[in-house]
Amino acid sequence: MKNCIGDSSTLALNGGSSSLKFGLFETDGGARRIGGQFSRLAGSAIFEVDGPGPGHRAETLPLTSHTEALEVLFDWIDQESGAWSVAAIGHRVVHGGPRYRSHCLVDDALLAELERIADYAPEHLPSEIDMMRSCHRRYPDVPQVACFDTAFHSDMPLVARLLPIPRRYFDQGIQKYGFHGLSYTYLLQQLRHLAGAPLANGRVILAHLGSGASLAAVHKGHSIDTTMGFTPSAGIPMGTRSGDLDPGLISYLAQNEGMNSSAFDHMVNHQSGLLGVSGTSSDVRDLMAAETSDPRAADALALFCYRIRQSIGAFAATMGGLDALVFSGGIGENAPKIRERICDGLAFLGIELDTNLNQAGAAVISAPTSRVPVRIIPANEEAVIAATVAILLQQKDTTS
Repeated sequence: MKNCIGDSSTLALNGGSSSLKFGLFETDGGARRIGGQFSRLAGSAIFEVDGPGPGHRAETLPLTSHTEALEVLFDWIDQESGAWSVAAIGHRVVHGGPRYRSHCLVDDALLAELERIADYAPEHLPSEIDMMRSCHRRYPDVPQVACFDTAFHSDMPLVARLLPIPRRYFDQGIQKYGFHGLSYTYLLQQLRHLAGAPLANGRVILAHLGSGASLAAVHKGHSIDTTMGFTPSAGIPMGTRSGDLDPGLISYLAQNEGMNSSAFDHMVNHQSGLLGVSGTSSDVRDLMAAETSDPRAADALALFCYRIRQSIGAFAATMGGLDALVFSGGIGENAPKIRERICDGLAFLGIELDTNLNQAGAAVISAPTSRVPVRIIPANEEAVIAATVAILLQQKDTTS
């Protein structure tokens, strides 16, 4: 096993709201050696590992937090490959706020700033900070790198970043930031590799559709706009997140139901979206199985597809047209009926799916007659993290 992981690896950590994906990569940011995840971090977590050494293994463990999962992972790494196989650690960090718009080494100043802006992304930042501190306790001499989801959107045009509220709030850092940046970075790299630079540099819409979901409009390799905003709660409806809402609801619910800001935040992040509309599940698979007998399940799926289709049309208008559409994420990669429903009615943009290719989940699912190619590209945020770590550590060695 030691020869499989190697004596020197980069550990890429990708924490979600209730999951933790990880990968051990060659230190030059190249091939992944081992990968896996902890899912359902709510008391009965599933720990899965995939790799040439252990093959596939899965076990259920009583874990309720990302830091508990990390301790299990650290023990497993030390047991399987020796105590110092981890040479560097990279973290997906959902939000860098106004001060950190590009990936960087983790230090005390960064941690202090992330703690200051923890309310920017309360569902993610606190656990990400805890994981950085936990990694430092376990491996105090191992460098850590923060890879920000917001970095991809850092040069988004001002008109897209501005929120229509008093300007003084923009000066305080309250603006549209956008998220899923590591996924979008990978998708754009793969699109360039698979279809060539001219298409990748054209007018592209990237759709990362999972439990958390967003779309990005990309032109000439740069983010032009995206559906998520100041927080990851904005944009299209998601598994349990509402997406965009009428701000008047806050006052209405406060006055009529006595709902305070904490309760409202919990509602829009954990009780809304597909779960809220259906009343039964946040999982597209469950809703599709029930939609013929449960009108609310059908309503949830219809709203999800409608809002995504609406965003595609809006982004195409923003860019003056569309040259490529890419689906990714758990839903985008694995739900052909959802892809079909989203694309239905988009023929005016030049989108035409091939039914058989879409059903099969082919790499290209558009018809030969489609003016706009439609692709499926699996997400791989951990690969971007590992490559970023290698670049930043090389730059640090060069300048030190």
